[in-house]
Formats: sequence, C-alpha cells, structure tokens
Amino acid sequence: MNILKLLDKLSNDKFFTEKTSRSDSFHSISEFGKKAAIASVPLGLGTMMSSPAKAETTNTKATAYFLKSTLTDALQLALVLEYLENEYYSMGLSKAGLIPNGDRTVFMQISKHESAHVNFLKSTLTSLGVTPGAKPTFDFTANGNFSPFTDYNQFLILAQAFEDTGVRAYKGQAGNVMSNKVVLQAALQIHSVEARHASQVRRMRANKGWIELANGGNMPSATNAVYAGEDNINQAGYNTGTLFGAAAGSAAYDEILSGSDAQSIASLFIV
Repeated sequence: MNILKLLDKLSNDKFFTEKTSRSDSFHSISEFGKKAAIASVPLGLGTMMSSPAKAETTNTKATAYFLKSTLTDALQLALVLEYLENEYYSMGLSKAGLIPNGDRTVFMQISKHESAHVNFLKSTLTSLGVTPGAKPTFDFTANGNFSPFTDYNQFLILAQAFEDTGVRAYKGQAGNVMSNKVVLQAALQIHSVEARHASQVRRMRANKGWIELANGGNMPSATNAVYAGEDNINQAGYNTGTLFGAAAGSAAYDEILSGSDAQSIASLFIV
C-alpha cells in the first residue's frame, strides 16, 4: 500500500474524527482515580509532571507549560506538543519556495495528521469541560541555532528530530497507558503514524528508516539529545549484538525517551 494512503487511512480513523464516540469513550476516564488517570495519558506526560517545589525554582515560560499535575493539565501538555509539530509543518508549507514540489505532497499529508491530533486533544478537553489551552509561541530557530524556513536541509533535519522524538516519547510511556484501553488505543494509533512519519522523513534525507547506534544519521550535534541511548544493545539482559554486531543489535530495538528528556527537547522551541 502507498505510504501516503496508509497514513491518510490511519489519520481518518473514526476514533479521531467522530466527536460523539470520542466523548463517550473518554467519559470513562473520569471514573478512574487521579493517579490511575494521569498514568493513562498519551505521550507519557505523567512522568513529565514536576512537583510544586520544583515549579517554584523556575520562571521560564517554556518550563511553565510542563509544570502540571492534573489529568486535564496533562492533556493540555499533550496539546502543546502536538501544536509544535502542527505549526512547524504549516509554517514550512506556507514558505514559498522552501519545500520542493516533489516533497510537498508528503508534508501536506503529514501536516493533516498533526492537525488531526491537535483537534482530537482539543475535542477531548472540551468534552471534559475544560477550555483547550492556547497555542504557545514557538521559536523554531531554537534561539538562532537553526534556520529551517530558509534552508530546506535544515527543515528536514528538524522534521526528523521532531518525529524521532515523538516516536521515542510514546514508546517510553507504553506501560502508563495500559490501564485504560481507550487511551491505549489512541496512543498506539498516534505512535504508529508518528513512526511512519519518522521513517518517511529519514528516507527523504537519504537515511535508513531505522536508527542505528546513538545517532540519527547525518544529524548535527545540536540534536544529540534526541538520540541519546540509542546505542543500547542490552534488552532484558540479552546482548542483541552478539550474533550480528552492535549496529544491527542496536537497530533491532528502538529505545525509549523519558518524559523529562522529551520535555527538555520540546522546551528548546517554546518562547
């Protein structure tokens, strides 16, 4: 099946596009205790939440988006992360001459998927009686370190970094979504689409679709945090590099990204 058709099929799943069924499904979340509910939020945002004591030690806007403690606040955080990807692709597509015509179709489809994720989270928050948070102000230059909207190669670099970050962040919190089947389904649906995005963008940069060792493939050192730990070859006590070498053993298993690490990466692009 053509990858773009497959991505469209997934993004148009009724779970994301039918508000009524979503609202009914998420009604069950309110029946969980706060601790269990927070553990069920997609993206593993439960582990990204900081204590009030820590909140008092910082005053940056970027960090403020992540210092939350309730279910609805956690959903707001997920919305911020989806806002980031959605705005990035929207801005790239609106920049005349940036994306070659042959690649525009790909990013138009990816942009639709990210928009669907944003709408899903906003609808869910509304169904819980909470006003979705406003989109924060993003700086995709990361304080002057990147020029993604004047240099297509850098646009691709950040696209790969964002997608690879998302995939690792979802995977890292798989255990936290297992307590709620509805949320688990949503997390798996979004995770699989993000993984397809990542593979597609990596190949557009002449990289392999998977990650080998602790590098993203032709990536600048500024993105090292995205790939930290990917050189691990030990899985549940088994050395995966024994038979075919470290590179193959590492590539056979994607590593997780902790909530705090995902927070640090995303915060670099929030003003």
